[in-house]
Amino acid sequence: MVNVAVVGTQWGDEGKGKIVDIYAEKADIIARFQGGNNAGHTLVVNGRKTILHLIPSGILHNNKICVIGNGVVVDPAVLLQEIKELQKGSLFPPNTKLLVSERAHLIMPYHRSLDVAREAQNSSKKIGTTGRGIGPAYEDKVARRGIRVGDLYDEELFREKLHHALEEKNFLLKGLFKEKPLNEDDIASEYLGYAEKIKPYVADTSLILDTEIKKGKKILFEGAQGSNLDVDYGTYPYVTSSNTAAGYASCGSGIGPNAINNVVGICKAYTTRVGQGPFPTELKDAIGEHMQKVGQEFGATTGRKRRCGWLDIVLVRQAARVSGITALAITKLDVLTGLDKIKICVGYKSDQGEFTEAVPYNMNTLSKCKPLYEEFDGWKENISRAKKMGDLPANAQKYLQRLEELSGVNIILVSVGSGRGETITLKDPFRN
Repeated sequence: MVNVAVVGTQWGDEGKGKIVDIYAEKADIIARFQGGNNAGHTLVVNGRKTILHLIPSGILHNNKICVIGNGVVVDPAVLLQEIKELQKGSLFPPNTKLLVSERAHLIMPYHRSLDVAREAQNSSKKIGTTGRGIGPAYEDKVARRGIRVGDLYDEELFREKLHHALEEKNFLLKGLFKEKPLNEDDIASEYLGYAEKIKPYVADTSLILDTEIKKGKKILFEGAQGSNLDVDYGTYPYVTSSNTAAGYASCGSGIGPNAINNVVGICKAYTTRVGQGPFPTELKDAIGEHMQKVGQEFGATTGRKRRCGWLDIVLVRQAARVSGITALAITKLDVLTGLDKIKICVGYKSDQGEFTEAVPYNMNTLSKCKPLYEEFDGWKENISRAKKMGDLPANAQKYLQRLEELSGVNIILVSVGSGRGETITLKDPFRN
């Protein structure tokens, strides 16, 4: 029995959705362990595009158990809408179960209001939040003021927690942000209504995962965002509000770390970033525009245009170290087709002239760093039909070989197009 965690190695948007979808075929359970509906996974199956924000990507497969773990913050309105859309499109298989941890924290209307109000007030120093209330929900969780999914089924407790929360939140909304206060009865009515609709999915998912592991079932742990958006090891403060590293798969799903055997890091063949924050290899030229257009680089959740640049191996190495990555899956290699020259950033040169192969802690320092590159010849051939490494142009093979050498991690999958079948599989991560 081998269990696998999938994490992003960059700033998110690495194409995790497709890879999770592929690996979900081999897994019995797919568990999402952090983040919320601020993340989006785009899947293309039989030419049809599906975007999921909260529900694990494995939901498209029959005879699976899909888990939204305790480490996820859940907006019940978004959850119900996703379920509705999947059912409407006949994409929710009849024998697949969706389970939501009773310990997962709820995103409340005041979380969204505070998220938007704060970003508007700090217009000159925006973090780049999606405005979905993710950060404020995690704040309340850590401050022990959060409302959890299971609280919805004790109306007295739910109303008590809501009352105390609104005393503070309305004070902030009115007094600090000059926004309208929220009505307690309206929120209570709305969320107690959600309670009945999501009740069939709510469970003690930690106990269920433990039971399934003891039966020898295979679990795929699905991460959101990317390692360099981790609240501890990312480019703070331009990060998400949760830990995106693989270690949180244990905490965020309620199983021990010894249950995770392999960690697959998803690495896009170039680098993208949504929102604010330093980006040493960013390209504001025709090549960056090529990546953006050919790669259709728009945020799956926000629709925002992604910033594009050369692959930064410094970021990937940090991700490998922090998450204990055992294998790499390379995505969107096809986007580089047609470029005369391709580069990989192998280190940074500071404004003081010092060379470093590590991501600086200080974001002011990072923003002043200049990338140092290795350059490679590109290729013109269409690679979308490649099924093995030997089918790729020689220059594409050289690029991947050097990426592997620089990262210190073996490549086990290469995506050469958006469809499931446009993939080169070198090794199954569920086999040791």
